[in-house]
Amino acid sequence: MKIWAVANQKGGVGKTTTVVGLGGILAQQGHRVLMIDLDPHGSLTSYFKQNPDEMELSVYQLFQHKGEVPQQLPRQLILNTGFPGLDFTPSSTSLAMLERQAVSQGGAGLVISKTIAWLWDDYDYVLMDTPPILGVLLINALAACQQLLLPVQTEFLAIKGLERMMRTLQMVMRSQKRELPYLVVPTMFDRRTQASVGSLRLLRQTYDGHIWPSAIPVDTRFRDASRAGVPPSNYESGCRGVLAYGSLLKYLMSHEPDSSIKHQASS
Repeated sequence: MKIWAVANQKGGVGKTTTVVGLGGILAQQGHRVLMIDLDPHGSLTSYFKQNPDEMELSVYQLFQHKGEVPQQLPRQLILNTGFPGLDFTPSSTSLAMLERQAVSQGGAGLVISKTIAWLWDDYDYVLMDTPPILGVLLINALAACQQLLLPVQTEFLAIKGLERMMRTLQMVMRSQKRELPYLVVPTMFDRRTQASVGSLRLLRQTYDGHIWPSAIPVDTRFRDASRAGVPPSNYESGCRGVLAYGSLLKYLMSHEPDSSIKHQASS
């Protein structure tokens, strides 16, 4: 199993689109894919026509067992998207209460790691969509993942937000005493604007060695696919945005860390 987290402490940079974009292509290639929505806003959950305000069973239930995860619970929470090989665990707005509750719970930072361990033989890929704030949910994603993807819109304010995310990442790696491979993924790139071109140049200079050499372009098909509740690759496989995510996926597969060893939380 390969476990990827998609994170940034700035909203609106393409995290959910990246999760669904990559997940859809992987499923079309025949892989078994689970997407986990860790954001209380529930963008991924809403993408597939579920209402985070009304979810009775969601990621929230995983955190109600004092840091432990009952073996059968993760499977009980999984929903199918309606597309072969592509499942998701929904979010709910109840997750917004988690920060206060987690203070009194030991082991709350490893709940998602333990969840994935129970699902190890069920899926080939797990992709996590994360909230844009530092808290127990983002910490869970960083603890569980083998590869971190950092989408960043090619504009100045988004780049400043990435700097904050990098400080968080360094702090987490120190506390976990491990290096976490990460890749900056430029998104919403518009080659027609000097601001976008200049921002991409700055990203490449600043994160040399940790940035995807290409960029995800602005593509209205992403919005259309989202409105339809369909992964972009199923909606229009030949559009430039989908082709870009296909290129990103090839890059990730050729540069991914070793995932042959089951995650530490599974033991």
